[in-house]
Amino acid sequence: MKPLLLIDVDGPLNPYAAKPHRRPPGYTTHRMRPTGFTDRPLRVWLNPGHGAGLLALAELYELVWATTWKDEANDWIGPHLGLPRLPYVDWPEMHGWAPRGTFWKTQYVLEYAAGRPFAWIDDDVTDLDRAYVDQRHPAHALLRYVDERVGLTGEDFDALARWAQGL
Repeated sequence: MKPLLLIDVDGPLNPYAAKPHRRPPGYTTHRMRPTGFTDRPLRVWLNPGHGAGLLALAELYELVWATTWKDEANDWIGPHLGLPRLPYVDWPEMHGWAPRGTFWKTQYVLEYAAGRPFAWIDDDVTDLDRAYVDQRHPAHALLRYVDERVGLTGEDFDALARWAQGL
């Protein structure tokens, strides 16, 4: 069984914290209205090359959305990247309580992984999350921080491939 690759959208795929009005090189601008955005559309920057990179990693991983977009990532994000519909983590509670100063997603990522090896790309993981996972998850795990001002880079894709190949 392949390890999971848990994919956050905002930060890794959409470098939302890059300087406003300065789209990062290689990215295209999209206006989206996911659930909750009724006033004006949300600006999302996506790099079409990330789709090819993720599809290449699908040889090593089972790809899963781990984003607050939940299943809407399949409608709004995946098509722009050339991705098929992916399973997603259906967060029991978003932005709620988190144990020991961890990111609110971390406890639910462990529940979703259910003892399977996983890599997780997110702009909110910290050393506290790594320690929490190390203490509570019986399989290998890679928590890869991605700078929300930059998004995924070639170095990230290489590190994810090396990690999975080393299992």
